[in-house]
Amino acid sequence: MDRIHAMQIFVRVAESGGFTRAADLLQLPRATVSMAVQQLEAQLGVRLLQRTTRRVQLTQDGTAYLERCQRLLGDFEETEALFRQAGRMPAGRLRVDVPGRIGRLLIAPALPGFFARYPDISLELGVSDRPVDLVREGVDCVVRVGELHDSGLVARRLGLLEQGNYASPAYLARYGTPKRLTDLSAHLAVHYISPANGRVLEWEYLEEGMRKTLAMNGRVAANHAETYIACAIAGQGLIQVPRHDMHAHVAAGELQEVLPEWTAPPMPISVCYPHRRHLSRRVQAFVDWMAELLTAAR
Repeated sequence: MDRIHAMQIFVRVAESGGFTRAADLLQLPRATVSMAVQQLEAQLGVRLLQRTTRRVQLTQDGTAYLERCQRLLGDFEETEALFRQAGRMPAGRLRVDVPGRIGRLLIAPALPGFFARYPDISLELGVSDRPVDLVREGVDCVVRVGELHDSGLVARRLGLLEQGNYASPAYLARYGTPKRLTDLSAHLAVHYISPANGRVLEWEYLEEGMRKTLAMNGRVAANHAETYIACAIAGQGLIQVPRHDMHAHVAAGELQEVLPEWTAPPMPISVCYPHRRHLSRRVQAFVDWMAELLTAAR
């Protein structure tokens, strides 16, 4: 095995935290991954990884070697990219993680167009509302809605999602339709629990361009967007969600918009990835396509 390949395997083991996980991500036998690291250690004359029953940890030498490997491999990939055929189409496997409803309602229906444009890309689409560790889980990029707090990622903002307030006709028949903010004291909200930090998000509204919050009573809380909306359809309270997400529910008579002049601030939507300098062509292709898709959806 050549040294470059062995270094790539070592980096994947270090970043993913284990031989088995690295083997899965690289689609190699575990024995091959283990042997590559052992050969590196033998050639260098140092121990790079401390093995335990559950995971591996970098030694002090391993940490220093990892930093150098990441720089060298990045330079190697960048040099290769300079001499690739200019008109060559992006190709290869792309792992992306997206919020559930964006994956189901926005991305999945548009995939025929994506593959017509990029037939040599194979896409593994993870759908979740939880935070994703891109390096450890081997994900190339993620789509995130809301303000970003992970300074270790590079982010490209794709746009803003306008929000609205919604409730089911059954709920409004029982509690009445709020006409002004003061009416909300007699209403219930379905609370949304942030998957990122486990906190219940506040009810928000804009007043003279300023974000303000309001304490709302509620009997149910959810940490998943699909469940959050389902609770509202079941008459459990008011919700705040992006308007583009609600067209079908409103058309079907499942939800109605209320207080349209007192909505929460628009939510930013971004694509995040670990490194800008060595952004692969297939990731760049997906990012550009997502930007077009969101522009068309607005």
